[in-house]
Amino acid sequence: MFSTSVVRSHSAPWARLPLLAQLALVATGSTGGLLPGAHAAEPLPGDAWRQCAATTDNQARLACFDTWAQQQQPLTPPPASRWVAPAASANAEGLPSIEQAAQAPMAVADVAGQGLTPTNGGCRDPRYSEMSRFYELEPGTDCGTFSFRGYRPMSVSITTANHVNEQPSSPGKAPSTAQPYKTEEMRIQLSARTKIASGLLTDSSSGRKDSLWVGYTQQSYWQVFNGDISRPFRTTDHEPEIFYVYPTDAQLPFGWRWRFSGAGLVHQSNGQSEPLSRSWNRWYLMTGAELDNRFQLYARLWKRIPEGSGDDDNPGIQNYIGRGEIKLGWNVNPQNYLGLTARGSLGKGKGSGRIEWLRTLGEGWNGGKSNLRLHVQLFSGYGDSLIDYNYKRTMLSVGLSLLDF
Repeated sequence: MFSTSVVRSHSAPWARLPLLAQLALVATGSTGGLLPGAHAAEPLPGDAWRQCAATTDNQARLACFDTWAQQQQPLTPPPASRWVAPAASANAEGLPSIEQAAQAPMAVADVAGQGLTPTNGGCRDPRYSEMSRFYELEPGTDCGTFSFRGYRPMSVSITTANHVNEQPSSPGKAPSTAQPYKTEEMRIQLSARTKIASGLLTDSSSGRKDSLWVGYTQQSYWQVFNGDISRPFRTTDHEPEIFYVYPTDAQLPFGWRWRFSGAGLVHQSNGQSEPLSRSWNRWYLMTGAELDNRFQLYARLWKRIPEGSGDDDNPGIQNYIGRGEIKLGWNVNPQNYLGLTARGSLGKGKGSGRIEWLRTLGEGWNGGKSNLRLHVQLFSGYGDSLIDYNYKRTMLSVGLSLLDF
């Protein structure tokens, strides 16, 4: 490859040669004793390509264009904020690990010299951790405001349970009419969110970015296999919410990093009339930490917003569903994810547990990670749906999830 600049010296004899002659000397290595007198590097003039095109010597013309083209490339790659190489390939290629990247940003910048060019992938850039991309905690993971993003898994599953709530009831309300529901049904979940503001309490120089979000989740149970009662939807829950996320970056014991904290307000209801109506409002506090982009730990505590006794469709719901939850996620490898979620109330003896496995299917756009996943889930306890807030059951579901980060 030819030099990216033509070396000249106004005192050197070869500096007085025409441009094309200089390029020919560089291309053929025939500068002889003319180069030692050179002491400064001067780029080609902006219109050098015209002179390149004017020459009739093929070798000199090629050398001229090569030199001119190389000078058009940026000297440094576009900036990236604290990015890291994917964990799966970091060790194999001798690239810095996630902890090394966090503790030594300059070492990360050196990766550009190893052939990995920074890009503006934003919330889909795999060089950032999953938690950072999900909540857009850094400028480099920012995907802007008012664009729809995935929230909870968008899934379609076939479910089976040990029993089904044929006659939902709530204390102080008249019982509903019993229905011959089947334990096998289909569950459909739709969920999306959008960021409506960012940088409210942080500035760009901090390397962190807070955000304000609104989200919506809808979950339906469909008695699709129950032709005897015309395959009705047994229940549909609606859950709009608004939440604020503040980024943090603190080292915790055993290599964990505390990444964010936040607060939110959520409403949940099933849109039914009495005696099947269920609804409640609550505010919550949340936080999250991660370990090497392999493990994520989420914690959330909530407090119900009180309602009048005459308006309460589900009294004591917090004693059944719980007053908080802890979720542990494990990226076993790029294709497999395991999650464990526990909800409960201290001293109440109720709550629920959920184990789920997601397996990536196929490849995504342009060879990237696919968003289509096999989704297997085992649930046991109270509150898998709002109509069953006080009804305990164990359920297995198998289906497909479309996750869009």
